[in-house]
This record gives sequence, structure tokens and C-alpha cells, in this order.
Amino acid sequence: MSVDDVRDAYGRRAEEYADLFASTEAMDERDRKLVSHWAGEITGHIIDAGCGPGQWADFLRGQGCDVEGVDLVPRFVDIARSRFPAVSYRVAELTDLGVPDRSVSGILSWYSVIHTDPDDLPRILGEFARCLCDGGSLLLGMFEGPQVEPFAHAVTTAYFWSIDEMSQRLMDSGFQVEATETRADGKRPHAAIVARRVSLDEI
Repeated sequence: MSVDDVRDAYGRRAEEYADLFASTEAMDERDRKLVSHWAGEITGHIIDAGCGPGQWADFLRGQGCDVEGVDLVPRFVDIARSRFPAVSYRVAELTDLGVPDRSVSGILSWYSVIHTDPDDLPRILGEFARCLCDGGSLLLGMFEGPQVEPFAHAVTTAYFWSIDEMSQRLMDSGFQVEATETRADGKRPHAAIVARRVSLDEI
């Protein structure tokens, strides 16, 4: 699944997707608590990487965070700017977030890598590691399964990841996994991982 394929697939359904999900009130209360708790531990700039229609970036702004949203899909960015004008949004790919090295304190990647081919994931995790300051935090949400395998997502092909496999990929990219969470209710199992960017003196 190429970046262009994902951009086009979400671009065609951006309004529909935004109407369903462009409010954190539509999200599970446990997710809101997790994101809020994670953000409360961060001092400094946060990027909502793969922000979609902007609801999580606006939620973080409401928590008092210094946050901006970036997304691959220009239509999502237009919708986010219109619905949540107090937050800065811009178009960017996950492999190039457009910020200096070590300049970000936190990255929220909430289901933004679910369509990424497993062979391409290291480039994205490497970019997250480049952007985060030493000790910076990443919160990554995903669909959880016993192994890495594709499935027919409503928009375009997505992937299940096991906690162990994603954790290993994070460690290979310079992160230390600090916490994991899984939830099996609903249509598909969900998981979240909090990982810290390893500082240079820890390598």
C-alpha cells in the first residue's frame, strides 16, 4: 500500500470520515484518559502525526498542550483548520514531519501507521526518533493481533500488529517501551504503546 494510495483513499472519504470521528466525544473514554494522561507528562511541543480531521490535536490543546497536527491528506487538513481554528495544521508525510532534529517533546501517532506496509515502518519510526528530543515520548495506537498481517479496513488495507513485534520495531529505532495497553472489546482488538526516545548517553 503506497503513500499515494492511502492519501487518495482517505481523500475520497474525508468528509464522511470527519463526520464520524471529528470529535473526541465520539471516542472511547478510555482512549481520552490515556491520551490525556500521556500528554500531562510532557513539557514542550507535541505533534499529532496523522491527525486526520484534527480532533485529537484540538483535544490536546484543550489540555493546555503546545500542539500542531500534520496529515498526509490535504482535505483532512482543510477540515481540521475549519473545525478547530485554534490549532495549527499542515500537510506532511510521516516520513518527513518537517521539524528540526530533536525539536519535539511528544508525538501522538494514533492509528496513523495502520496502513503502512511493514517493510516501510522503519522509515516512519526513524523519523519519529529523529524529531523527538532525548527522553521525548511517543504514544502509538494500533490494531492488535497475534502477528503482523493485513486485513480489509473500511478505507484501505490495514495491518494488525502484535505488541511484541511493534515493541521490537520501536526498540530497533531507538526507543524504550515504557507501557502497553490492550483492549479486546469492539470489532477489533486495540492496543497502545508508550515509548521514550533513548538519550544518546543511554546508547
